Amino acid sequence: MTYRSLAAALAASAVLPLSAAHATDLEVTHWWTSGGEAAAVAELAKAFDATGNHWVDGAIAGSGSTARPIMISRITGGDPMAATQFNHGRQAEELVEAGYMRDLTDLATAEKWADVVAAPALLDSCTLDGKIYCVPVNIHSWQWLWLSNKAFEDAGIPVPANWEELVAAAPKLREAGKIPLAVGGEPWQQNGVFNVLMNALGGKDLTLKVYDEKDAEVAAGPEVAKIFQALAQAREMSQGGNVKSWNEATNLVITDRAGGQIMGDWAQGEFQVAGEVAGTDYTCLPGLGETELISADGDAFYFPLLKDEEKSKAQEVLASTMFNPEVQVAFNLKKGSLPIRKDVDLDAANDCMKKGLAILAAGNTIKSTDSMLSPDTTTQTNTLFTEFFADPSITPEAAQARFAEIIANAD
Repeated sequence: MTYRSLAAALAASAVLPLSAAHATDLEVTHWWTSGGEAAAVAELAKAFDATGNHWVDGAIAGSGSTARPIMISRITGGDPMAATQFNHGRQAEELVEAGYMRDLTDLATAEKWADVVAAPALLDSCTLDGKIYCVPVNIHSWQWLWLSNKAFEDAGIPVPANWEELVAAAPKLREAGKIPLAVGGEPWQQNGVFNVLMNALGGKDLTLKVYDEKDAEVAAGPEVAKIFQALAQAREMSQGGNVKSWNEATNLVITDRAGGQIMGDWAQGEFQVAGEVAGTDYTCLPGLGETELISADGDAFYFPLLKDEEKSKAQEVLASTMFNPEVQVAFNLKKGSLPIRKDVDLDAANDCMKKGLAILAAGNTIKSTDSMLSPDTTTQTNTLFTEFFADPSITPEAAQARFAEIIANAD
């Protein structure tokens, strides 16, 4: 599908399975505020507005860890928005259990979501006691290494094909005035680097042993010790970056000031906004070029129960719109993620998205860490890795000992 035909399809509101009898304003909260994210959100808003309703944007600046407490406080405090973003996993579990969220099972059944969803685990994570409470809108994976082709050209060395080659290239990048690895100063980013290293260098079985089975003995063992040694290399390579947000770190790669970044495929949206071309200006390595394995992470929208009947009706229109195949293509091409549906036309996909689709089609996926660990346990690992990156005196051995203790007490 070309961009022109896609725009025409979206302009015709008849393509949407539900339409609104009356124009209704719905506030939608999310934390998508970077350039690529904002462009993707605009596609959702445009499609919902085409139904005769109006998307009222409730963007909250900062990361999810900043936005989620605000969202939860509003919902539990009696001031709910009409729809709100959460990551897949257990972030909204308590809200659903407490009866704050709307049941979308009838809509999902009528539109046969289960028949067309490309990652069934993500729809499963929207399901509690057999009922569906959220709309999965994309498939995101953390397991990517993004590389600036020009940074390596400036350093007089070839673009690495895997993590080990990046580590070996670090001294030459430093000599050329480059930061070998851009890592932002937020806890979730540093935690994410560790998790990606575990998947890529340790493999799926190791990750599941540690996070799914909560095997503290494995967490304290030699296989995980190797991951902490690699994390120490990442810490050393990231020195001098001095940025906080993930998109600032991505910009270091886009502007060729950094060799690479470990970050989810949402980084691709930033490359697109900057006019960068995959394979020409930047290189993407799924699984860090070591293991072609991606996690089935993603974003979903939940719909708090509302007293207003018209807004409740419009919620269903919005949920249907988000899952619409044409909207899925438009949104995910801008977001850098993979569509949640397997029945969409992705002729416009770039090289990196096609790599992700091939890995997904081969079934080389792993559960999201968020679905294996509680928010409390994740907060503890966030704290650990933030301290590790901030304090070079913390040895890999000391950090691993703390990590194993966290896993021993994880829920």
